Amino acid sequence: MIRVGIVGISGYTGLELVKMIVAHPYFELSYAGASSSGVLSENFSSLKGVIDIEIKKADADEIKSKCDLVFLALPHTEGMKLASMLRGSGVKIVDLSADYRVSQANYEKNYCPHLDPKGLEDAVYGLVEINRNKIKNANLIANPGCYPTCSLLGLLPFANMLKSDVMIDAKSGLSGAGKGLKSSSHFISVNENMNAYSPLTHRHSDEISEHLNLNLSQKIDVMFVPHLIPLSRGMLVSSYGFLNDEFKDIDPLEILKEFYKDERFIRIRREPVSIKDVAGTHFCDIYAMNHNGKIWINSSIDNLLRGASSQAIANANLIMGIDESTALPIIGNSI
Repeated sequence: MIRVGIVGISGYTGLELVKMIVAHPYFELSYAGASSSGVLSENFSSLKGVIDIEIKKADADEIKSKCDLVFLALPHTEGMKLASMLRGSGVKIVDLSADYRVSQANYEKNYCPHLDPKGLEDAVYGLVEINRNKIKNANLIANPGCYPTCSLLGLLPFANMLKSDVMIDAKSGLSGAGKGLKSSSHFISVNENMNAYSPLTHRHSDEISEHLNLNLSQKIDVMFVPHLIPLSRGMLVSSYGFLNDEFKDIDPLEILKEFYKDERFIRIRREPVSIKDVAGTHFCDIYAMNHNGKIWINSSIDNLLRGASSQAIANANLIMGIDESTALPIIGNSI
């Protein structure tokens, strides 16, 4: 068995990681860390009688002695503090924060001075369909954000066909805001409501732009507007752009099918996608249409799973030499 730790286990993504690790034939939860101590089932009553483990205040030396692999489900800026102490110890790291996802310049533009520039250079961006071979040989994985995952998986097949501007209209369920209490996520604020936040300035704009433009000769300007919708989980993204003249007659569904022909967890739809079809699963569903050279790309994921925890498990499987699909959820709650 591979000894696995989760630091930041008391959050929503921590719970999803626990659920998959319990079902995993090769992973064993050997360490649970959080900002305060306690017992796992006291944080999540659904785990009573299923799994219980003492939650400890995170300690790098104890992680090194008890874990072969650790998931860091910590707030941004906290992940790199612990990762910098674990790097080089032999413990494989999957970091779910933003701390290793983008260049130092983009990170410091959106967050704070980076504390581990060398780790930033060594980290591999964990978008599996694009970086699978690099992930297999990595020791530190930067698990992508939920909005970038859903947006990039839709856009990347068309990246070299697009003109210079792309507009992304994204909508996420409330769990993306985390467990912390804030007035904007109170039931009375979100019920029967929808609102945009950080339009055109959201920090995920730079993550999407950086990884979309990574290998392009002509840079694409990304305009990104996220919205909060009154759902527990799920994400729907609509991306709009113009095709270059030589691609104005393409069949976008054929492009998607070819690009993702060997990908089990990408489903190409023949109609606009639905959040209910992916909620509770690792799938990303994608649809696209071309109207006189104008393209609309519609993608959907579960923000807690494909946008965080199940993507982290897929990355962990790869870096530990296990079949990528092991323990990934494939049937959700569609009723």
